[in-house]
Amino acid sequence: MALSLREHGRSVPPFGARPLPRPIENAVVDRVYAALSPVYDLLFGAPLQPGRKAAVAALGIRPGDRVLEVGTGTALTAHLYPEHCHVTAVDRSAPMLRRARARIARAGLRHVRLLAADAARLTFPDASFDAVCAPYLISVAPDPVAVLREMRRVCRPAGRIVIVNHFLSANGLLATVERALAPVTLAAGFRSDLDLRALLAAAGLRLVERRGVNWPPIWSLAVCVRG
Repeated sequence: MALSLREHGRSVPPFGARPLPRPIENAVVDRVYAALSPVYDLLFGAPLQPGRKAAVAALGIRPGDRVLEVGTGTALTAHLYPEHCHVTAVDRSAPMLRRARARIARAGLRHVRLLAADAARLTFPDASFDAVCAPYLISVAPDPVAVLREMRRVCRPAGRIVIVNHFLSANGLLATVERALAPVTLAAGFRSDLDLRALLAAAGLRLVERRGVNWPPIWSLAVCVRG
Protein backbone atom coordinates (compact mmCIF):
# COMPACT_ATOMS: atom_id res chain seq x y z
CA MET A 1 0.00 0.00 0.00
CA ALA A 2 1.57 3.31 -1.05
CA LEU A 3 0.59 6.72 0.19
CA SER A 4 1.41 10.23 -0.93
CA LEU A 5 1.17 12.74 1.92
CA ARG A 6 1.83 16.32 2.78
CA GLU A 7 3.74 17.08 5.96
CA HIS A 8 4.59 20.59 7.10
CA GLY A 9 3.58 21.96 3.69
CA ARG A 10 5.88 19.73 1.64
CA SER A 11 5.15 16.65 -0.44
CA VAL A 12 6.23 13.27 0.86
CA PRO A 13 6.88 10.73 -1.89
CA PRO A 14 5.11 7.38 -1.97
CA PHE A 15 6.82 4.61 -0.09
CA GLY A 16 6.67 0.85 -0.02
CA ALA A 17 6.88 -1.59 2.83
CA ARG A 18 8.84 -0.47 5.89
CA PRO A 19 9.80 -2.44 9.00
CA LEU A 20 7.07 -2.44 11.61
CA PRO A 21 7.81 -2.23 15.33
CA ARG A 22 8.26 -5.37 17.40
CA PRO A 23 5.67 -5.75 20.16
CA ILE A 24 6.68 -4.87 23.72
CA GLU A 25 5.73 -7.39 26.39
CA ASN A 26 2.51 -6.38 28.15
CA ALA A 27 4.15 -7.12 31.48
CA VAL A 28 6.87 -4.54 30.79
CA VAL A 29 4.34 -1.79 30.07
CA ASP A 30 2.26 -2.75 33.10
CA ARG A 31 5.30 -2.56 35.41
CA VAL A 32 6.36 0.80 34.01
CA TYR A 33 2.96 2.41 34.54
CA ALA A 34 2.45 0.86 37.96
CA ALA A 35 5.73 2.50 38.98
CA LEU A 36 4.96 5.80 37.24
CA SER A 37 1.38 6.24 38.43
CA PRO A 38 2.22 8.15 41.67
CA VAL A 39 4.39 10.69 39.82
CA TYR A 40 2.83 10.61 36.35
CA ASP A 41 0.99 13.91 36.68
CA LEU A 42 4.11 15.67 37.95
CA LEU A 43 6.34 14.38 35.15
CA PHE A 44 3.93 14.32 32.22
CA GLY A 45 1.11 16.66 33.19
CA ALA A 46 1.79 20.34 32.53
CA PRO A 47 4.74 19.82 30.11
CA LEU A 48 2.58 17.76 27.73
CA GLN A 49 -0.77 19.47 28.28
CA PRO A 50 -0.51 21.72 25.18
CA GLY A 51 -0.53 18.56 23.05
CA ARG A 52 -3.63 17.26 24.81
CA LYS A 53 -5.43 20.56 24.26
CA ALA A 54 -4.46 20.56 20.59
CA ALA A 55 -5.65 16.97 20.19
CA VAL A 56 -9.11 17.64 21.62
CA ALA A 57 -9.46 20.77 19.45
CA ALA A 58 -8.44 18.79 16.36
CA LEU A 59 -11.20 16.22 16.92
CA GLY A 60 -13.80 18.77 15.79
CA ILE A 61 -16.32 17.56 18.36
CA ARG A 62 -19.97 18.38 17.68
CA PRO A 63 -22.90 18.24 20.13
CA GLY A 64 -23.86 14.65 20.80
CA ASP A 65 -20.68 13.13 19.37
CA ARG A 66 -19.41 9.86 20.82
CA VAL A 67 -15.68 10.14 21.52
CA LEU A 68 -13.26 7.38 22.46
CA GLU A 69 -9.96 8.12 24.18
CA VAL A 70 -7.51 5.23 24.30
CA GLY A 71 -4.71 5.27 26.86
CA THR A 72 -6.34 7.85 29.10
CA GLY A 73 -3.83 7.33 31.91
CA THR A 74 -4.77 9.51 34.88
CA ALA A 75 -7.43 11.33 32.80
CA LEU A 76 -5.45 14.52 32.28
CA THR A 77 -7.46 15.13 29.11
CA ALA A 78 -10.91 14.52 30.58
CA HIS A 79 -11.78 18.09 31.56
CA LEU A 80 -10.88 19.34 28.08
CA TYR A 81 -13.80 17.58 26.40
CA PRO A 82 -16.94 19.73 26.01
CA GLU A 83 -19.93 18.68 28.09
CA HIS A 84 -22.09 18.32 24.97
CA CYS A 85 -20.31 15.11 23.91
CA HIS A 86 -20.14 11.59 25.36
CA VAL A 87 -16.61 10.40 26.16
CA THR A 88 -15.49 6.83 26.80
CA ALA A 89 -11.92 6.74 28.11
CA VAL A 90 -10.05 3.44 28.42
CA ASP A 91 -6.74 2.25 29.85
CA ARG A 92 -5.21 -1.13 30.71
CA SER A 93 -3.32 0.05 33.82
CA ALA A 94 -5.28 -0.42 37.05
CA PRO A 95 -3.08 2.00 39.09
CA MET A 96 -3.50 4.72 36.45
CA LEU A 97 -7.27 4.16 36.28
CA ARG A 98 -7.60 4.50 40.05
CA ARG A 99 -6.12 7.98 39.81
CA ALA A 100 -8.25 8.73 36.76
CA ARG A 101 -11.44 7.79 38.61
CA ALA A 102 -10.49 10.03 41.52
CA ARG A 103 -9.91 12.94 39.13
CA ILE A 104 -13.21 12.41 37.31
CA ALA A 105 -15.09 12.25 40.61
CA ARG A 106 -13.46 15.41 41.99
CA ALA A 107 -14.29 17.32 38.82
CA GLY A 108 -17.83 15.93 38.57
CA LEU A 109 -17.43 15.10 34.89
CA ARG A 110 -20.67 13.29 34.11
CA HIS A 111 -20.02 13.16 30.37
CA VAL A 112 -16.88 11.03 30.79
CA ARG A 113 -16.92 7.32 31.63
CA LEU A 114 -13.83 5.24 32.39
CA LEU A 115 -13.33 1.62 31.43
CA ALA A 116 -10.54 -0.88 31.91
CA ALA A 117 -9.66 -2.13 28.43
CA ASP A 118 -6.78 -3.21 26.23
CA ALA A 119 -6.60 -0.74 23.33
CA ALA A 120 -5.38 -3.51 21.03
CA ARG A 121 -8.47 -5.65 21.76
CA LEU A 122 -11.44 -3.33 22.11
CA THR A 123 -14.85 -4.89 22.61
CA PHE A 124 -16.86 -2.07 21.03
CA PRO A 125 -18.77 -2.78 17.80
CA ASP A 126 -17.50 -1.40 14.49
CA ALA A 127 -18.09 2.34 13.88
CA SER A 128 -19.16 2.94 17.50
CA PHE A 129 -17.56 6.39 17.79
CA ASP A 130 -17.58 9.67 15.89
CA ALA A 131 -13.98 10.48 16.87
CA VAL A 132 -11.06 8.65 18.49
CA CYS A 133 -8.12 10.17 20.35
CA ALA A 134 -4.83 8.61 21.48
CA PRO A 135 -2.76 11.06 23.55
CA TYR A 136 0.80 9.82 24.20
CA LEU A 137 -0.07 6.15 23.78
CA ILE A 138 1.31 4.75 20.55
CA SER A 139 5.01 4.69 21.50
CA VAL A 140 4.25 2.81 24.74
CA ALA A 141 1.57 0.47 23.39
CA PRO A 142 2.72 -3.16 23.39
CA ASP A 143 1.45 -3.52 19.79
CA PRO A 144 0.96 -0.06 18.19
CA VAL A 145 -0.26 -1.42 14.84
CA ALA A 146 -2.99 -3.44 16.54
CA VAL A 147 -4.04 -0.34 18.53
CA LEU A 148 -4.29 1.80 15.40
CA ARG A 149 -6.28 -0.87 13.59
CA GLU A 150 -8.71 -1.05 16.48
CA MET A 151 -9.02 2.75 16.53
CA ARG A 152 -9.82 2.65 12.82
CA ARG A 153 -12.36 -0.15 13.29
CA VAL A 154 -14.39 1.53 16.02
CA CYS A 155 -14.40 4.97 14.37
CA ARG A 156 -17.17 5.77 11.91
CA PRO A 157 -16.01 6.06 8.28
CA ALA A 158 -15.95 9.88 8.17
CA GLY A 159 -14.69 10.33 11.74
CA ARG A 160 -11.38 11.79 12.82
CA ILE A 161 -8.63 9.83 14.53
CA VAL A 162 -6.17 12.09 16.37
CA ILE A 163 -2.83 10.91 17.71
CA VAL A 164 -0.29 12.79 19.81
CA ASN A 165 3.01 10.99 20.03
CA HIS A 166 6.73 11.07 19.39
CA PHE A 167 7.64 9.72 15.96
CA LEU A 168 10.90 9.24 14.10
CA SER A 169 12.31 12.63 13.16
CA ALA A 170 12.55 13.82 9.55
CA ASN A 171 15.99 15.20 10.47
CA GLY A 172 18.53 12.58 9.40
CA LEU A 173 20.97 13.17 12.26
CA LEU A 174 18.26 13.17 14.91
CA ALA A 175 16.65 10.09 13.39
CA THR A 176 20.00 8.28 13.61
CA VAL A 177 20.19 9.10 17.30
CA GLU A 178 16.59 7.96 17.86
CA ARG A 179 17.29 4.65 16.15
CA ALA A 180 20.48 4.16 18.15
CA LEU A 181 18.60 4.76 21.40
CA ALA A 182 15.76 2.41 20.47
CA PRO A 183 17.12 -0.74 22.18
CA VAL A 184 17.54 1.17 25.43
CA THR A 185 14.17 2.90 25.34
CA LEU A 186 12.44 -0.33 24.27
CA ALA A 187 13.67 -2.04 27.42
CA ALA A 188 12.01 0.76 29.39
CA GLY A 189 8.73 0.29 27.49
CA PHE A 190 9.06 3.26 25.11
CA ARG A 191 9.86 3.31 21.38
CA SER A 192 12.00 6.20 20.17
CA ASP A 193 12.03 5.17 16.49
CA LEU A 194 8.39 4.78 15.40
CA ASP A 195 7.85 5.61 11.71
CA LEU A 196 4.48 7.38 11.45
CA ARG A 197 3.93 6.72 7.76
CA ALA A 198 4.70 3.00 8.07
CA LEU A 199 2.31 2.68 11.00
CA LEU A 200 -0.52 4.45 9.20
CA ALA A 201 -0.03 2.34 6.09
CA ALA A 202 -0.18 -0.86 8.15
CA ALA A 203 -3.32 0.33 9.93
CA GLY A 204 -5.18 1.56 6.84
CA LEU A 205 -5.20 5.20 7.92
CA ARG A 206 -4.63 8.34 5.84
CA LEU A 207 -2.77 11.32 7.26
CA VAL A 208 -4.64 14.63 6.94
CA GLU A 209 -2.38 16.86 9.03
CA ARG A 210 0.80 16.60 11.05
CA ARG A 211 2.36 19.33 13.18
CA GLY A 212 4.63 19.70 16.15
CA VAL A 213 3.22 20.30 19.63
CA ASN A 214 4.66 21.11 23.06
CA TRP A 215 8.10 22.60 23.57
CA PRO A 216 10.50 21.51 22.30
CA PRO A 217 8.20 20.30 19.49
CA ILE A 218 9.56 16.75 19.38
CA TRP A 219 5.99 15.51 19.75
CA SER A 220 3.64 15.36 16.78
CA LEU A 221 -0.09 15.80 16.46
CA ALA A 222 -1.38 13.63 13.62
CA VAL A 223 -4.94 13.94 12.32
CA CYS A 224 -6.03 10.88 10.37
CA VAL A 225 -9.06 9.37 8.67
CA ARG A 226 -9.81 5.89 7.45
CA GLY A 227 -7.88 5.20 4.27
